[in-house]
Amino acid sequence: MSVDALNDATLQLQRDALGTLLWTGLAGRAEPVVPVRAFPLSAPGEGVSLVGADGRERCWIARTDALPPATRALVDEALAPRDFAPELQQLMDVSTFAVPSTWTVRTDRGDTRFVLRAEEDIRRLEDGGLLITSAHGVHFRISRPMALDRASRKLLERFL
Repeated sequence: MSVDALNDATLQLQRDALGTLLWTGLAGRAEPVVPVRAFPLSAPGEGVSLVGADGRERCWIARTDALPPATRALVDEALAPRDFAPELQQLMDVSTFAVPSTWTVRTDRGDTRFVLRAEEDIRRLEDGGLLITSAHGVHFRISRPMALDRASRKLLERFL
């Protein structure tokens, strides 16, 4: 099946009784889809693909802000669990300056601990922020590293 081009008049999304997101394509048949951002960090509002159960793209959404409000709400709601990336606000403790090390941090979602396996798990982002990936694959974002308190910046600099 080919990918349908986005047209606000033809994009039909709804939820079934179980909460599954359904997309009705040009063929008129509803099928379950999962929205996936193409650029979740650098351009979260641009490039969303609706992917079918077989892993193939069904529809491409160039810009989510161009969608009607009800449709956009469905897409945003379905994307929310995939976009879980707590904002790291304070680095409270690091077990050791060698990796692997256990970090105790404060985030916008609460206090937590995670293991940093390697220094390569800290990535610099284009906007100047940092993305830290824990040993369990959870991404922690630091939007503005220079806005962290002095003690947090000092601990973080040991790993950069």
